[in-house]
Amino acid sequence: MSRMNRRAFLETTTAAGAAVAWQIVPRHVLGAGQTPPSEMLNVASIGVGGQGRGDFTRISIAPDVNMVAICDVDPRQMKTLQRGNQKAQNCKTFTDYRKMLDEVKEIDGVVIATHDNMHAMTSMEAIRRGKHVYCEKPLTHDIWEARQVAEAARKAKLATQMGNSGQASREPRRMCELVWSGIIGPVHEAHIWTDRPSNGLFNEYWPQGVGRPSETPAPPEGMDWDLWIGGAPMRAYNPAYHPFKWRGWWDFGTGALGDMGCHRFDPVFRALKLGHPTSVQASSTRVNDETYPLGSMVTYYFPARSEQLQTNNTHIRGLSGQAAGAVAMPPVKLTWYDGGLRPPRPQDLPEGDAMGDNGILLVGEKGYILDNRVYPQSLREAAQAIPSLPESPGHFLEWTYACKGKAAAAGSNFDWAGPLTEVVLLGNVALRSTIRKLLPQHKLDWDAQAFKFTNLDAANQYLRREYREGWAL
Repeated sequence: MSRMNRRAFLETTTAAGAAVAWQIVPRHVLGAGQTPPSEMLNVASIGVGGQGRGDFTRISIAPDVNMVAICDVDPRQMKTLQRGNQKAQNCKTFTDYRKMLDEVKEIDGVVIATHDNMHAMTSMEAIRRGKHVYCEKPLTHDIWEARQVAEAARKAKLATQMGNSGQASREPRRMCELVWSGIIGPVHEAHIWTDRPSNGLFNEYWPQGVGRPSETPAPPEGMDWDLWIGGAPMRAYNPAYHPFKWRGWWDFGTGALGDMGCHRFDPVFRALKLGHPTSVQASSTRVNDETYPLGSMVTYYFPARSEQLQTNNTHIRGLSGQAAGAVAMPPVKLTWYDGGLRPPRPQDLPEGDAMGDNGILLVGEKGYILDNRVYPQSLREAAQAIPSLPESPGHFLEWTYACKGKAAAAGSNFDWAGPLTEVVLLGNVALRSTIRKLLPQHKLDWDAQAFKFTNLDAANQYLRREYREGWAL
């Protein structure tokens, strides 16, 4: 990782940089000589089914945004969007994002909501053409891609945002407020859990722990299946992959951890100023080489960070008492749970206080925070008095303002999202079938600067995948 990237992630972006992004700044602050941007932002959407349909709708209603083109390898998705959205009806349509980027010269930025397998390739094509990029989470399918995309966007000086929209909400701000106040003391343990991929026998988000289907029906009429496969190994079409169910397949998605990790890790990383871990290990239900396991636990170990949050730091300016002083940041053990697994209830958690299907628990020396509720209850009154951090104008507005030069950076710009995605996807390396068998004898020691596992070379093959012929990043 470059020196600039480490500094942004480990020292500044994790805390101060993220907070700066929550504030809209005048154009003149951005530096002399910057050309005032056009008030109208021309945007194209790539991938408009499911999440992409929602992204199109939300970005299209942002002030001074003009939707000019939509692209999807499955024309059915574009037709569905156009039936319910007048702005989509006025867009040019494409099945190949490369053709769209070449032909529609007025595009200023793109919103990408393809399956994970294509995030990096689509983002890089846009970056090479000087387009601002909003890309759904996780930023990429593998760890090497995350580093390449973040570096390319930085060099191109483009406005970027990853689609972990919760970062713009009140939740991460409240978690930062509570942790930085010192109300529960130094935090040494964190637990994050989700009900994905299934929250019950008859309510499955997407299948995992299954094998490859044997049926080979024809793809939907008009669908470019070869382009959908992209850089992954070719296989026959099956509705087990598309639409949406691709997420549980190693070749196309990143499983429950990739889906929800970028959402749920984000507030914890901001509050605890986490960077790269020193090691990772995992256990799971049985896993095969086709799909992710039904449930898993992944444990990361992080070293101590800076001993203090300096009082001149942007995000704690105006806070009083302990919040404006020193807050120790000791080593942290962070455990992720999916498939309905979760940590044990804290012993003193009152009866009736629920640990939901999705949650975050931070354990400090004086107490703990469960989904932004402070325990023991004797600390509640003091917690209510902690000052608030600045609010975000909204996840999509952060990006459009940055595109137009009205803000320094979006809250989950790629300098933040790239390293965060790297850490999340380290857990998937530990879940690979060949590596999982070795973990009872090893943990995976990670050297982020050298970009390798230092004690188990077999794991390094999963940092970067091989693309099929004709595809490259």
